[in-house]
Amino acid sequence: MTDHPKNGSTAAHHVVVIGAGFGGLQTVRSLKGAGVRITLIDQRNHHLFQPLLYQVATTILSPSEIAWPVRDLMEHRHDVTTLLGTVTGIRDGQVLLSEGEAVPYDTLVIATGSRHSYFGNDQWSEFAPGLKSLEDATLIRRRILLAFEHAEREADRARRAAHLTFAIVGGGPTGVELAGIIAELAQKLRPQFRNIDTSASRILLIEAGERLLAAFDPSLSDYAATSLTRRGVELSFGKAVTDCRDDGILLGGEFLPCQTRIWAAGVAASPAADWLGLKGDRAGRVPVQNDLTVEGHPEIFVIGDTATVPAWEGKPVPGVAPAAKQQGSYVAKVIRARHAGQTPPPDFTYRHLGDLATIGKRSAVIQFGKLRLRGQLAWWFWGITHIYFLIGARSRAAVAWNWFWSHVRGRSAVRLITHSARGTDKDHISE
Repeated sequence: MTDHPKNGSTAAHHVVVIGAGFGGLQTVRSLKGAGVRITLIDQRNHHLFQPLLYQVATTILSPSEIAWPVRDLMEHRHDVTTLLGTVTGIRDGQVLLSEGEAVPYDTLVIATGSRHSYFGNDQWSEFAPGLKSLEDATLIRRRILLAFEHAEREADRARRAAHLTFAIVGGGPTGVELAGIIAELAQKLRPQFRNIDTSASRILLIEAGERLLAAFDPSLSDYAATSLTRRGVELSFGKAVTDCRDDGILLGGEFLPCQTRIWAAGVAASPAADWLGLKGDRAGRVPVQNDLTVEGHPEIFVIGDTATVPAWEGKPVPGVAPAAKQQGSYVAKVIRARHAGQTPPPDFTYRHLGDLATIGKRSAVIQFGKLRLRGQLAWWFWGITHIYFLIGARSRAAVAWNWFWSHVRGRSAVRLITHSARGTDKDHISE
């Protein structure tokens, strides 16, 4: 058994938070001065600003500009102990780690987010990576850039065309954002290659439904489709990917040769339901009560993408960063009230802050209530909003500068090909 009483009495109420994402970090921040002892556990040592992850994957931003070491963020929080570890289960009031340790808790907050969902075809992950982590982003960036490099060296016309074909599966915000920037990148790279015309690349955005951005107003979906088409993106609706291989995909019964495939079609919750011995919903999310606790376990809270709660006008709360942060703040209020012997706040209710998606340079869509924005004004609003929510002045300045440089000069800041360990990525360049 492992306990961590370094700063504070072992008798202090012990809150264990699993996950240093938006929900977990907000919980810890909101518990400052609550008189409890906190242990924050995550399998990675950094907090990630996921809304801009696609810009790392498409060479605009560096990983360090959207990620911050958790220990740096908690340096002055002497009530917080940070553990780097992978959770394998929860049993008898303890969090079990893969190294065999057990961390006891009085209150547990599970904020472990989501992972990729391949709808029962997990073997596709090798061929079509999703975008949930810095490792995913740098892998996708490497594959995009190597596609152009391989095409430059390829004499066979068909194989060259396959290298210059990019298939993005999923027409949600991530898919739309990736397709728009890859199309712009292909245009920008044209003067730098001698044997190929990168602007003739085929960027295919595949949506099994009837329109892009299904959560948005249909008028904004139409605008996004028109804007992407103008950028040279080919749209496919009503057909699902039925197979994914290392040389292409099967779409609507037709094989499409393509060397770069990106998965943006679905998400599944972390295995928290399994840890708790509960049955999750179709996406594996844990059903929680109106105070975000697990039924029969008032000491266990589940928040963010890991939970399903109908607290948005009777609808499930969407899996977005503002929702996770609101839930983290709410859980902290409940814990504070319990610890102080006061009446907890009323049931959690979600306040929707709107939907935003960028399509490319000077183009975005925004909806907030009845307000609808599109085009350049929406793009500026989108950029200011994202810069505001970044952590620290350094990150805000770095992102703003890179965006300004890319806007004025038309050049990406981080067009570097880095290599994984040999054997973990087939796209390395042979030595």
